[in-house]
Amino acid sequence: MRLPNGRGHRPPPPPARAPGRPRAARPVCVGKMAAVSLRLGDLVWGKLGRYPPWPGKIVNPPKDLKKPRGKKCFFVKFFGTEDHAWIKVEQLKPYHPHKEEMIKINKGKRFQQAVDAVEEFLRKTKGKDQAPSHNSTEEKNRRNSSEERGKQSAGEEKCKASLSEGKVKKGTGEGKKRVSSVSSERGSMSPMKRAQDQSPRKRGRPPKDEKDLTIPESSTVKRVMTGTVAGFKWPPSVSEPVKDSDPHFHHFLLSQTEKPAVCYQAITKKLKVCEEETGSTSIQAADSTAVNGSITPTDKKIGFLGLGLMGSGIVSNLLKMGHTVTVWNRTAEKCDLFIQEGARLGRTPAEVVSTCDITFACVSDPKAAKDLVLGPSGVLQGIRPGKCYVDMSTVDADTVTELAQVIVSRGGRFLEAPVSGNQQLSNDGMLVILAAGDRGLYEDCSSCFQAMGKTSFFLGEVGNAAKMMLIVNMVQGSFMATIAEGLTLAQVTGQSQQTLLDILNQGQLASIFLDQKCQNILQGNFKPDFYLKYIQKDLRLAIALGDSVNHPTPMAAAANEVYKRAKALDQSDNDMSAVYRAYIH
Repeated sequence: MRLPNGRGHRPPPPPARAPGRPRAARPVCVGKMAAVSLRLGDLVWGKLGRYPPWPGKIVNPPKDLKKPRGKKCFFVKFFGTEDHAWIKVEQLKPYHPHKEEMIKINKGKRFQQAVDAVEEFLRKTKGKDQAPSHNSTEEKNRRNSSEERGKQSAGEEKCKASLSEGKVKKGTGEGKKRVSSVSSERGSMSPMKRAQDQSPRKRGRPPKDEKDLTIPESSTVKRVMTGTVAGFKWPPSVSEPVKDSDPHFHHFLLSQTEKPAVCYQAITKKLKVCEEETGSTSIQAADSTAVNGSITPTDKKIGFLGLGLMGSGIVSNLLKMGHTVTVWNRTAEKCDLFIQEGARLGRTPAEVVSTCDITFACVSDPKAAKDLVLGPSGVLQGIRPGKCYVDMSTVDADTVTELAQVIVSRGGRFLEAPVSGNQQLSNDGMLVILAAGDRGLYEDCSSCFQAMGKTSFFLGEVGNAAKMMLIVNMVQGSFMATIAEGLTLAQVTGQSQQTLLDILNQGQLASIFLDQKCQNILQGNFKPDFYLKYIQKDLRLAIALGDSVNHPTPMAAAANEVYKRAKALDQSDNDMSAVYRAYIH
C-alpha cells in the first residue's frame, strides 16, 4: 500500500524494480533525514504524546476510524503499550536507521520492554518477505512441535490457526514461538497485538466503555444573579445530550442534582494522537493531539484574549483545527506569529468581543481578569445580548462569580473554564478543561475544547470550576515542594539525587510530572513551563478558600512559605521546580 499521491487517488502497485532504484512513490521528508518512503507494515519511531519516541508498526486502522482530513498520516500501533494513533508522516522515523540513537537516549524499563517486543517480532518475521516458498515451509516445520510433524499441510494450517486464535500460553516464550504465520499481517504480530488490532473491528458490538449511558434528569444550572435580563435565554436542561463530534474526546458531566451524589459520564474512549516534541516558536510546530479526523470546527467566530504560556498553545491548536480566530494581547507583538498563520487582529478586548460569537480569555490572576473585563475598552463594553465569554484563567470563586454577574447583566452568556496543565500540554493539545456556568455555552464550545484538550469536565454552577482548579494546583504545588525537599535532603546526607529519582520512578509515585521536575533540578534547567509565581498565587488562593469554610490547609500553608522564599530569591519567572533553590540558600 502506498501513500496517497496528493490528488486523493491511490496509485496501483509499482512494477518490480531493480536493486538500488528509487521507489515510484513520492518521498516523504522525515525531520533532517534524507527523503524516505513509508508503507503499511513498516516499523517506525513515533512520538507518543509527552513520552519519548516509541517503536511502533504502521497498520490498517479499524474500519470505523476515519483518517484525518487534509493530513498525510499513518495509523501506528505501538509495541509494549495499549496505545495506537494517527501520526503525521513527517513525524515518523524508520525504525532501523534510528534504533541506536533512540536506545541511547531512552533508558526506561517500559521502553526496553517495547524494544524487546520489536526484536521478537523481527525474529519471527525474518526472511518472510524475501524467502521462497520452500524456505517458508522449512520455517514452519522448524517451529512445529514433534507431535505435529508428519501431519498433512492442511492439518498443520488448521492446528496452527487455532493456536493463533487463543491456545498460546500466556507469558511464556514457548507459546509465542509456536504461533503460526497464517498470513503476512496476522503472523507478523504477537497474539496480544493481534487481539488489539482485531477487537475494534467487530461489528455490532461496541466496546463496553463506548456504550451509551443515560444521564439522569437534573435541574438546570443555577442562575448567577437574581435579576432577569430581557432577551437572554438561560441554558437548557442538563438532561440534553452533549454535542460530541469527536469520538476520542472525553466529556464528563458533573450535574448538580437534588441528590448529593455526583453523576459522571464518560462519553467515549480517548485515542492518543502524537507528534514530534517541538517548541512554541512556531504554530506549525505546536501540533494538536486532537487531530484525529473527526473534529468539525464550529462555524462561530472565536476570539481569544491573552497569549501567554498557555494561551499561545491554545490558539495554535484552534487555528490548526480550522477555527476562525481573532486574537488580542496586551503586548501586541505576540500576535504577529498568529496573524501570519491566519488569525485576525483585534485592537481592543471590546472590539474582539463585539466582532466574535465566543470570546475566550486566559490571563494571569484575579486582578488581570477583572481589568480585562471592567477596564477601559474592556470586555464588558463589547458585550450585548447573545455574546459569549469564556474565562480560562485560574482565579478564585468570588472573582469569577463577579465577572459572571456583570456579563449576564448585559445579556451575555458566561462560562468559566480554567485549564489544568502546562506549556507543553498546551502545545500538545492535551489540557484538562474544568468548566462551570452556562451549560449551553459549554456545548457550543465543544469543538474548541476538543482542539485544545484531551478531557473536559462540566462541574455545574459558576464558581465550582474555580474551586476545583485551586484544589488541583494546591496538590500539585505541595507535591513539587516535597520533591524539592527530598532531593535536597538526599544531597546533604550524602545520597545520590539521581539514585533517589530512579527509585521513585520505579515506585508508586512514578509519573511524568515527577520525572520532568526532578530532571529540571538535576540539570539546573528552570526554563518556565509553569511559572513559580503562579503556583504560589494558586496556593495562596487555595489557603483562602480553606479559610472561607474554616477548613485547615497546613500542608499547603507550609508549601506556600517555601514558594514565598523562592520568590524572594528572584525565582518568580522561573519554572515552579525552581522552588528547589529555596532549600539550598
